[in-house]
Formats: sequence, structure tokens, C-alpha cells
Amino acid sequence: MQQQGSASGTQGQVSDTVNGAGSSGTVRLQSNAQQRRSTNGSNSTLDERQRRLNGDESLQQDELLQPVDGLVRPDEFETYLRKLGYPGIRRFGQELMSGRGGFDAPETSGLVPADYVIGPNDELQVTIWGSADADLRLQVDRSGRITIPRIGAIPVAGVKFGDVGEVISRRVGQVFRNYQVSVALGQVRSVRVYVTGHVKRPGVYNVSALSSVVSALMRSGGPSAAGSLRQVDLRRGKELVTRYDLYELLVKGDRSADRVVQNGDVIHVGPVGAQVALVGSVNRPAIFELKPGEKVEDLLTMAGGFTAVADRTRLAIERLDDRAKTRVTQLEMPAAAGQAPASGDVLRAFSAVDATQPVARQNKRIRIEGEVAKPGEYVLPPNVTVRQALGLAGGLTPNAYLYGTEFTRESVRQQQQLSYDRALRDMETEFARASATQRAISADEAATFEQRNTATGRLIEKLRQVRPTGRVVLQMTPGSDQLPDLPLEDGDRLLVPARPTTVNVFGSVFSSGAFLQEPGRSFSDYLNQAGGPTRGADAGAVFVLRPNGSVLSQLQRSSFFGLVGDIGGTKAEPGDTIFVPERMNKTTWVQDLKEWTQILYQFGLGAAALKTLQD
Repeated sequence: MQQQGSASGTQGQVSDTVNGAGSSGTVRLQSNAQQRRSTNGSNSTLDERQRRLNGDESLQQDELLQPVDGLVRPDEFETYLRKLGYPGIRRFGQELMSGRGGFDAPETSGLVPADYVIGPNDELQVTIWGSADADLRLQVDRSGRITIPRIGAIPVAGVKFGDVGEVISRRVGQVFRNYQVSVALGQVRSVRVYVTGHVKRPGVYNVSALSSVVSALMRSGGPSAAGSLRQVDLRRGKELVTRYDLYELLVKGDRSADRVVQNGDVIHVGPVGAQVALVGSVNRPAIFELKPGEKVEDLLTMAGGFTAVADRTRLAIERLDDRAKTRVTQLEMPAAAGQAPASGDVLRAFSAVDATQPVARQNKRIRIEGEVAKPGEYVLPPNVTVRQALGLAGGLTPNAYLYGTEFTRESVRQQQQLSYDRALRDMETEFARASATQRAISADEAATFEQRNTATGRLIEKLRQVRPTGRVVLQMTPGSDQLPDLPLEDGDRLLVPARPTTVNVFGSVFSSGAFLQEPGRSFSDYLNQAGGPTRGADAGAVFVLRPNGSVLSQLQRSSFFGLVGDIGGTKAEPGDTIFVPERMNKTTWVQDLKEWTQILYQFGLGAAALKTLQD
């Protein structure tokens, strides 16, 4: 914008243009310092290097003033909460006081507010072009003036940055015509402020003149454990300029009360007010400082409200005054939202999903698959049984093999996994104990022990790869035409397979595989078809994994006095899996593994687990 005797300004820069007749040519204006730099042929290079060096030194000072994370000691209330079983609950705003949030960083924004007041030691970058040509970096002296060659001294101290361009332009217009002026702020002066009260490092600090109350306060480490975040006073002489509540910044993001400091200001932090802890199912569990008159609903607002899965109907409150009496009481929400907590109270919000609900009152989400008319997921009312669910799925198809039905339950799987892990730990302990007591009298025996230990270690690793399925063995016979009337639980899965046509034989036999099932044939027939047991097989420990998940073992037919019967003559059913284990050294702890039937039956392991262990 060009206008005689007027000025136009933008953020961080003010430009003025005055038209008129005066000097006929362009006059180059230089300050004395620029003339000396020009004589040396270096312009402002040395000055810029020195300025960067000074900036580096200032940065090092700032880094030294930052508190170190992890070294902030918990106060008494935090220690009290830790004893109550709430570790990690810190004072709200602790991240602000840690110095890692950037609040204590120097003010380096390129935008200077228009109401910034120019003062001594500020640097102005003045550029004049047109009938006069000048590019000047001028520092405001102690008398509050800058000096432009051929123009003279111009008082600028106390002038707002938004108006300084017009002030300089009017003064230049007394000498030149047909020119333009641009003014920007260079180096900002530092001011001295006093930080007192309950802060970590009270004292006198030199900060940028653009610094606010928060940034100056953080240079001192912020409020101490005994200091308030809600009563930060900015005093200028005897005048209270503002009382800043840091919660306005932390909770609402409001910095309207965060004023820019001036030289000689005092920032005073008062003592901490009433402190109340809110833990549990809230978005921001912490220790909060309350002002007089603030209620439970205000506390919930500071904590960000309830979580998505919180029980919004109640709160538990542990009052410090009632520790020797009732200690804990319950607040019914929202009726109790208007109550005022006392200092030292601990409020807890409950989760609505942690507690197990009564199974009998819940709908069930189950999955029915396989040979049924309408396989899929179903949501069923309480007290529905397996038979009823099968009917809702349209019943069985003609090819269904009811005896091989696989019924799995999540709660059973979790319990099986716990028991299985415990059994593996006991097995490892026994193995370590047996290995420690082994004594070899020859090199060959030592090599044998080493091989056996290596093989046992591999076996344990394979056992770790096996995961229980949560299968519930349904007590049915091969001729059963309906499932047991078992109540359902949420997450149950029912798989009715198609009728298989093979019998599987694995383990220490000459030819493992699946053989075509023929009516009337026994286990011994299929063992013979697989070539029979090998020389190293333990024929007395043969077992059969039946389609319904049960296990039939040769050891079950044994007694203290010897064999009572033989499973070899038992009729084989479609889907049976015959397993022949290898003979193991009974003088070692490995004899405990002879009860394969116990492992398969108790932990819900199936034919897939047998293949894993065999490989």
C-alpha cells in the first residue's frame, strides 16, 4: 500500500512508503558498525557467527536447567496411594513440570505480537529503499533510541511493535521522499524475573522478553510437590497483574491468562491446595488439586470423564478421616456428583466389564459347524442346551457322524492351558533333578546319558508347541443317536464331522498311515495292516484316541498282577487313531511319561498333537 505519510504493517514486519520530491538520486545509508564491517570486507558474517554461538550457549544453559525424568521423588500422597495398591498414580500436570513437554523451551517463534513493547537492547532490522537505500541492524540503546545515519536518533522505547514502523517512517520522511521502510524485530532483549514461593529452584532468571508466565516458571523447574498449579501469581511492583490457574491450560487449553513477563516481574507460586485422587476406570487417573467449592463432577471433568467401559452409576470413596471407621463408602452417581471431596480422599471408578456376570442370565453366542442343516453363529437365550442348539441349526445331515462330535469351550481351554503349563514345569524340574543325579562309569554310558538328555529336551520343546483345544469329551457310545443335554456357555463351538472312512495308525510301527475302515475289524487287524510294532515299540503301552475324544489304553487293562485283558480285540470305529509308543528306559524319570493317555485326556489334545510329538 502506498500512501503519503501513512504506514502499513504485518506480523513481524512493518512497511511504510512516503511519496514526495526531495533527493534526486539514491543515497546509501550505513551505520558506523556497517561501515567498519564494509571496510573489512566481511559484512555481517562475524556478527552472525557470534550470534549463533551465543544461541548455542543459551541452549546449553536451558538443557542444564531441565529436570531429569525419573528423579522426581513422589510426595507423601503418592506414597500413600502406592500403599493402597495404586502404583504409578502421579500428580496431574507432572508432565508439565518434568520439562519434557517443551514448555520451558526458549521463545523462538518468528511471529512477534503487534502489542509487543519495544525496549532497550531490542534489535530492529530496518530496510529503506527508493530514494534512500539502507539495510540496518540497530539496537535500542539505554535511552530508548535508535540512530539512523543522516536521519538521526529516533525514540522507540515504549512503542508497540505494530506502531514502530510508522514512527520510523515519519522521521525518515523529514529527510527523504519517494522511499519505503520495512521494520522487523531481530534479537529480542532479555528481562530479569524473580520466581519465588513453592518452586523447585527459586531465584532470579534472565528470560526472553517474549517469554510468558508458564515458560518463565518452567525455567525454575515448575511448582514443587508443595506448590500449587492453580495459584500462580504474576506481580508487577505492588500490582497483581494476573493469577494463573495452570489447570485452565492443562484441561481446557486456555492460555488467555498466560501474560508476557516484563523486566522486574515476580512470579510467585502459592502452597498446594486440597488434593484428591481419582483412579480406576477414568480416562486420566491422577492426583488432582481442588479449589474451594469444586465438586465430584468437576473432578471427573479434570480426569477426562469415565472410560467407555466404566460403571457410571457409582464411585467408591476412601476418606482419610474415616480410616479408623468405615474407611470405604460408595457414592451413587449422578446423585453424589454435587458432593465436595475432602483433601486426602481417594475415589475409584469401577469397570463394568471386569466382574464376571451370572452365566444363567446371559445370552450365549455360539458357533455350530459341520454336518448340520444351517451351520453358522447363533445368539441363544439363557439355559439353552446342546440338543436345543442343534435343533435350532436345522438338525443333522444324513452324513453326520455324531460319535465324532467335537465340542470345545473357552473356559475349559483356559483351565487346560494352565494345567498343561504346570505339568510341563513339573516335568522340566524332574528332568533337571534326574540329570543331576546321573553318574556315568564309562565314556559310553556318559554318551548314552547325553543322547537321552538331548532327546528328552527335544520332546519337551515339542510339548511346548502343543496347545490344548478346550475340547469337552462327550460321553457317548458309537451307536448314540443324540448329544448329551449339556447347558451352553458363551463362546462354545460345536463341530459335527462327516462320517470318516479310515482308521489311523501312528507311532512305532513299520508303516504309519490311514487305513480304510471295514466293519467288524479290530485294532489288532489294523496294527497288522501297518506291519505291526517295531522292535523298539512298547506293545504294553498301546493306546487309541477315539473320535469322541476319549482314550482307550492297554495300561487301563493292566493290574498289579499283570494283564487282565487286551485292547487288540476291540472293534475299531471310523476315525479311531491307534498310537504305539516307543519303549523308554524305566530307570529314569522318563517313566513318568508312560501315561500318554493322561496327557491326551486331561488336556484335550488330539491326533494333531500326536503327529507333532512324533515328527
